[in-house]
Amino acid sequence: QVQLVESGGGSVQAGGSLRLSCAASGTTHSGYCMGWFRQAPGKEREGLATIGSDGRTTYADSVKGRFTISKDGAKNTLYLHMTSLQPEDTATYWCAAANNVGEVLNWEEYHRWGQGTQVTVSS
Repeated sequence: QVQLVESGGGSVQAGGSLRLSCAASGTTHSGYCMGWFRQAPGKEREGLATIGSDGRTTYADSVKGRFTISKDGAKNTLYLHMTSLQPEDTATYWCAAANNVGEVLNWEEYHRWGQGTQVTVSS
């Protein structure tokens, strides 16, 4: 089974950038679909970006063009590079993994989650 640990969250001013990392251990994640998700207070959890075992990426419209998902297979690490951050990006961010995913941005399809990392964007 895969274990996931996120890092890289923090506070940033509007317009700034952050890179989140997700270190995977245990069973290699090479066969998994990996994704980044977030949840702001009072809002539903939303899928942001995913990357399949074939490298295919999918982005939510809310982050397309601003966020980039990538993975380093040698390091078993997933990344989310976030640019042009806005206060509405403030949320807890998680990485997650799953196999046999249908709707890749649907968080309910993922069964392995990290502990989450907080991102706060001030105006």
